Amino acid sequence: MFSPITDQPVETVEKEALPSLHFGPEDVLTDKAARERRRVDAERACVLGNAHHGKLDIFFRTADGQTKRVQTAVWGAHTEYLSLKAGITLPLRAVLGFDFY
Repeated sequence: MFSPITDQPVETVEKEALPSLHFGPEDVLTDKAARERRRVDAERACVLGNAHHGKLDIFFRTADGQTKRVQTAVWGAHTEYLSLKAGITLPLRAVLGFDFY
């Protein structure tokens, strides 16, 4: 699948695989406005997940530079991470963007 974030094919992973992935220490977004947009979108994703049990695509980058996608509902949007079902978290610094459908 191609993502709206990149014109390259993106591997889809199951949310259960997230704990086994490694993420870099630096934020994947360098632009302050892009980081703010991501924060707003993360909060929107949380509302969608909690109020409507809606899923969305989250595009993120691993420490080795690969862009991946997970289809899931967001239960919590925190300053440093997203909370997903079953206690799984995803560092916000690794998130490139969201695709609401």
